[in-house]
This record gives sequence, C-alpha cells and structure tokens, in this order.
Amino acid sequence: MAATPTAAPQQEKTLQQQLSLPIILADRLIKSAQEAQSSRFECAELAKQVDRLSQMLRSFVRLSTTANSTVYDRPVRRIASDITKTLERALSLTRKCRHSGPLRHLFSITTTTDFRKVSNLLESSIGDTRWLLSLFDSDGTNLSLPPIASNDPILAWVWSYISTIHMGPLKDRADAANELASLAKDNDRNKKMIVEEGGVLPLLKLLKEGASPEAQIAAANALYNIATDEERVRLITDVMGIPIIVGVLGEAQMKVQIVVANLVARMAEMDSVAREEFVRENVTRKLVSLLSMDLALEVVKPQTGKASIHSIVQMNKEMTDKFSRHPKLLSIPAHTSSFLDGSTRGRKEREAESPELKLMLQVNCAEALWKLSKGSLSTSRKITETRGLLCLAKIIEKEKGELQFNCLMTVMEITTVAESNADLRRAAFKTNSPAANAVLDQLLRVIQEETSPTLQIPAIRSIGCLARTFPARETRIIGPLVNKLSNSNVEVAMEAANALGKFASPDNFNGSEHSKAIIDFGGVPPLMRLLRINDQVQVDGLVLLCYLALNAGNSKALEQARALNALEGAARSVVVLYTDLRDLLAKAIHHLTLYQAGGLPHRQSFAP
Repeated sequence: MAATPTAAPQQEKTLQQQLSLPIILADRLIKSAQEAQSSRFECAELAKQVDRLSQMLRSFVRLSTTANSTVYDRPVRRIASDITKTLERALSLTRKCRHSGPLRHLFSITTTTDFRKVSNLLESSIGDTRWLLSLFDSDGTNLSLPPIASNDPILAWVWSYISTIHMGPLKDRADAANELASLAKDNDRNKKMIVEEGGVLPLLKLLKEGASPEAQIAAANALYNIATDEERVRLITDVMGIPIIVGVLGEAQMKVQIVVANLVARMAEMDSVAREEFVRENVTRKLVSLLSMDLALEVVKPQTGKASIHSIVQMNKEMTDKFSRHPKLLSIPAHTSSFLDGSTRGRKEREAESPELKLMLQVNCAEALWKLSKGSLSTSRKITETRGLLCLAKIIEKEKGELQFNCLMTVMEITTVAESNADLRRAAFKTNSPAANAVLDQLLRVIQEETSPTLQIPAIRSIGCLARTFPARETRIIGPLVNKLSNSNVEVAMEAANALGKFASPDNFNGSEHSKAIIDFGGVPPLMRLLRINDQVQVDGLVLLCYLALNAGNSKALEQARALNALEGAARSVVVLYTDLRDLLAKAIHHLTLYQAGGLPHRQSFAP
C-alpha cells in the first residue's frame, strides 16, 4: 500500500507549541530593540512592526483555542514557520545594534539595506497573520491572497476552501467543497495540491456527516475529481475512506447515492486494492440492491388447480414446526420494528423519485459493478452469490442504452474471471441454474437481435469465456456465433472467431464435438473469407481453422474450402510475426495432409 506522506518534524508539535515560539521571539526582539545603541530609529520601527505581529499572533491563539471545530492547521504551521524564520533574522539584526563603534560606519549602507529587507519580511508576516485571522472572522470562504501565496494564488484558495470545510457554516462548507471539485477538475497539479494540503479527510467527514444532501454531493464530486490515479485513490483508502463511502451509499438520499456510486466506480477502476477493500465492506450487495429496485426477480411458479386439504395441513404443520424451533419469530422486537419502518420509508422515498433519477442511479450502480468485477474473483463471487446475475439478465432484457451496456460489461468481466477459475464457473454457471440460463438467454438474444457492435462484442466474448461449461449437445450456442463470422464489422467477426476457438480448443473437453458442430452450421466458408480480409493476418480466425483441422480433418467442407492451402500460405508469413503459432500450424497442416492431397504429408519447413 502507498505510504502516507511523512510528517515534517515541526508537525509533531501541537499548534499552540508552534505558535508560542514566534511569540517568544517577538518579545525578545522588542527587548533587544530597546537596548540598541546604534540604528535606534530603525530598531524602534522594527519593534513597532513586531509588536503588531505579536498581538495578532496572540489573538489567533485565543481564537484557535476557543474554536468550536477543529482548526485547519496546515496553513497555520506553514505561516508560523515562515514568521519564526523572519523573527530570527530580525532578532539577529537588532542584536548587532547593541554596541556602537568606529567599525559600525563601515557597514552602515549594508545595515540600512538589511533593515529594509527585514521590514518587508515583517510586513509580509503581518499580512499572512491577518489572513489567518480572517479565516475565523469571515462569514464565508476567504478569497483574499496572503503574501505567502502571492506567487501561487491556487494555494491560498485551497487553504481557504479546506479551512471553510473544517470550520464554516453548512452552506459555506458545501460551496467550498464545490470549489475544490472545480479546482481538482482543472488539472493534476491542483489535485496533488489539495491532497498534500490535507483536503481528503475533511471532504470524507463532510460526506459522512450527512448534514445536507447538497454538501454530500459536493464532497463526493470533489473526491471523484481527485481520485484520478492509483496513488490518490490509495490515499483515500488508507485514511479509511471506503467504509465511509459504502455507508453513505447504503443510507443517503437517491441523488447522493448517484454521485457516490460514481465515486465507487472511479476508485475501483483506478486501484485493485480499493476494489478488494470495497468488496470487504460488502458494497456489492448494496449496489445490486439499488440496481434491482423496481425489478421482480423472483420466479413465481403458477399454481395448477386449487390447493388440496392435505397440502394445506402440511403447510400449517411446517409453519408450526418453524415457529416452535424459532420462537423469537413470533414477536418482532422494537428495534426490528423501527428498522422495518425505516425500510418502508426508504421504499416510499424511492417510489416518489422521478424515473430519470432512478435510471441515473441504476446506470452508475451498474458501472460500479462493472469496474469492481474487472479481474476480481471476490467481486464476481459476491455478485453471483446474490441475485446479481438474475438482476443483470433482467436489465439486459428490458433496458437500452448505457444501462444495458454497463450490465453487459459486468457480465463480461464476471465471465472473464470465471474462464480462469473453475470453481466460480461451476458454481455460478451450472447448466441447471435459473440465473445462469437467464444470462445466457439474454447474451444469445443480444448476439442475434442487436445490431450495435458495442453490445454484440461483450455478449460474444462472454459466451466464449463460458465455452467449457457447455455440453456437446448444447448446439444452440454455436449457430449464432457462426452467423457472426459473416458480420460486416470485422471486430464482431473476429470476436466470434475467438469465441468459437475456445469451443474448438483442445483444452475444451468437448472440443471435437463443438468443431463438428461449427462445420455443420456452415462455419468454414465465412471463416475462409474472414482470413482474407484486408490481406492482414487474422490470428483468431487462423487459430480456429487450426483447431477445426485437428478435430475434423476429414471434413469435406475443409477440403472444398482449400483449408490446407490457406494454412500453408499463412504459415509462410505468420510464423515470422507470431512464433507461438508455429507448432499449432505445423500440427494442423500435417493432420490435414493425412486426409487431403492423396494422403501424403507435406514436408514444408516453417523456419522463418
């Protein structure tokens, strides 16, 4: 995990300790100025400046100790450090003026210049301290520019906005969070500055408090704009931000849940550690629940005829036995009752929301599931163990646009993980599983009925990833994939070739039967045409042809399509670019020669 920034030694002190040092130095300087034997006027002027500065520092200490909220100390420590350096320099100068002598006149020009420089530095310190005081006195965000940030006004704005989120009234805190979101959206430098100046924790606190939906939305948007790379997402994770985000997702109003789901998707996309942390916090269940709102996921079997007396007696007996084993079910505790009331209220609130708002929430929740599922076995298991698969199938069936696409991508990521994990594949995609069959039906429907490559490609890829789950008799999958070999969109056709290659692969127990089915469905002619598109090597198509040759070398379709000549021609150019295909091509060519061209194996070299 990424290490949090190392604290500077001065930050180990309390704020009061760090502020006490310049106050002590100021008192010493005033005393030293009074004891000056030379440059008395200049020393007296410095003493006046320092006295003003000292009074302002004392006022700030009083305000910070009586503040109702936590003081944002980042600019305070930075300014206090600069003031301390300035006072040390001024004190050194006044101490040189305690004694007079003939040598002093030799350095009078330099001394006058030094006084002027120190006086300017003290004026800057006074301006910085005045700005700190204004953070407590202003009604809203302070947009004045302290001298310390004169070369970088963004720094002053960031300090001011973060300070307002710490200490300001609710409306101003929301406005400040919106301003940080805007700054973070502008460029990476602003994002880095907000993080380095301690902006993440107050934003998380504002999100967690739930004082107003507007404030939560502003905080979530700011965090979303900050979380654009792995390092910053990891920092949010390290400060325990994920439990806060998941908690808000489950409890907040719908318009807040929309932006929080968006934040989950962004963080999951950027960092694998954040993905796993979200799963541990059970965000998957909340996302599936929000995604499936207003969906009837239970399959209700219609009753045939009236219930018999025997069945009614048996049902009553089962209910009596259940309550006798669990007597607590007979009475609902008070806290459970309130929970049910809360659930009812939440349901009523959702029903009152507009369809557009509900759709936006579902779109973002589906995207979050998509990003969480990518390469994650734990997320894929969580989704398949809940009603997630059935929910995804229902939405793919009924919805269009971005929501349908996001659900298809989620299915694709789950099947990609299942392809390399036999346990997940067997548990989630059993042939007798209603949820798995519902997903499969919708994938086939998308392949056959949809015309958009954006939808067809993830559907085809999903079925290809599940190739090893289908028995030899399951030929209804092969036909639609074979048809896509003739698709006008080359990417769709190649995706179909890749998926069929997984069916025909020697790694697939039923590879031989699937190969014969591909040929029976007329897959060879469109495959041969695909290999000649744009005179470019179509590797997926070539691999599929090799598998067909190995599994069904005596096929008339392969002979009529001159598959042997195609493989020999490809071998001369392909092995130079794709050396890993050398052995596969050699085996396929050798196998075909046993059935074609008089049955005499060709002795062709494939050395580049």
